[in-house]
Amino acid sequence: MKSKSIVFKLVATFFVILAISYMIIATILSVWVQQGYISERRTRLEESAELIKYNVERFKASEIKKPILTTTLQYLGRGLNDSEVLVLDERNMVFLVSREELSDWIFKVFPQENLERLASGGAQEISRLAGPDGTKEYFVYVSPILKDGIYHGAAVIMTPEEVLRKQISGVFFIIWISSFLALIASIFMIYYFAQQILIRPLYELNSVADKMSKGDFTQRALVSSEDEIGNLANSFNLMAESIENTDQNRRDFISNISHELRSPITSIRGFVAGILDGIIPKDKEDYYLNVVYEEINRLTRLINDLLDLSAMESGRFSMNVTEVDLNEVIRASIVKFETKINDKKLRVDISLDSEHQYVAADRDRLIQVVTNLLDNAVKHSPAEGHVEVSTKVKGKKVTVAIYNDGMPISDADLKNIWSRFYKADRSRTQKESTGLGLPIVRNILSQLGENVWVENRETGVVFQFTLSKT
Repeated sequence: MKSKSIVFKLVATFFVILAISYMIIATILSVWVQQGYISERRTRLEESAELIKYNVERFKASEIKKPILTTTLQYLGRGLNDSEVLVLDERNMVFLVSREELSDWIFKVFPQENLERLASGGAQEISRLAGPDGTKEYFVYVSPILKDGIYHGAAVIMTPEEVLRKQISGVFFIIWISSFLALIASIFMIYYFAQQILIRPLYELNSVADKMSKGDFTQRALVSSEDEIGNLANSFNLMAESIENTDQNRRDFISNISHELRSPITSIRGFVAGILDGIIPKDKEDYYLNVVYEEINRLTRLINDLLDLSAMESGRFSMNVTEVDLNEVIRASIVKFETKINDKKLRVDISLDSEHQYVAADRDRLIQVVTNLLDNAVKHSPAEGHVEVSTKVKGKKVTVAIYNDGMPISDADLKNIWSRFYKADRSRTQKESTGLGLPIVRNILSQLGENVWVENRETGVVFQFTLSKT
């Protein structure tokens, strides 16, 4: 695991947090267990001391014999962690022990400095007391024997310090070992789930991003979770799809523009070469020069449209929005097509909602919108067909509709007519259209904050767009 990887940082962070947490928990448990052990042991000592005193009274009253009392003391001592039991008289001298091995205590005075409270009836605990031979140390509990409020001796329960320490240490060992094992298990679980939930999806995203950086935009991140990582993967896949579409559009654009430029340039080169080489007769030169001129005009339109569209899509296209008479723009635009209208013997109807209709627009760009849509309508109208231009005011919006009675647009073409270089009828429009008119129309209206759409009618097609009244 690399020290700079996110999984290492994550595991290391959780290791520190969990280690501190388990240490605190283990410490609290140790203190709690120790206090509980001490409390439980004190209760047992009190109960055992009462039994010892009861049996001592019976012994003094000759109700039981010394062997029975000694056996009882041994039994009570073994129940208290192999403790030793001594019985003191009123002078604090040992007169009875639970085992023969403790005979060195017989007739010896128990250390007086540890028995200050016995005469007043209070039990005492002595944390550390050396045995008579000095080889052992004991934790001692002393309970006084009172009769009618008069001190008659004491019951002494002595537990070897080593036994108590081993018991407490054993409990502490279990607590701390359990905490350590829990910490190790937690780290492995965190590492495993971090790999499954976080690291592998991120690795998948990184792998796909690396392939995309090398030009393969078909890759997608296969992450199906419904959490933040899944949302990131979905957003990443949407971005990848968008980049793939953009790349495909770029390829199509280069292919289309190469084709659009190649055709007129090939024609111009062929006709000019024919004139220069003398292949074309002198009396035909003017005709072919006119053809060359038309091709140059076509190239000029194409380049101008490309420059406009590029400026629009890059955000460098500025507009001078003023108050414009929409009706005047429509009439002026129709006049431009008078020759083409007459050549095709078209019937053009104009239905305007009022004499003057003022809208917020850039005059030159509005003329470009209307001209492009009129040009499209005239080109797709059949001979002796019908073109209609109308406006309708509704609230603060004016809707302009340009209709022609040509063939309806197919569903496949409807999805693509706003794409650059797309031509629904290439056989009829290849020489006349650059395939950029409708994309330019949509970009201009989008920058004005308006809408444009197309609908098929029973006979014909209508393009409509909105403008804001002033």
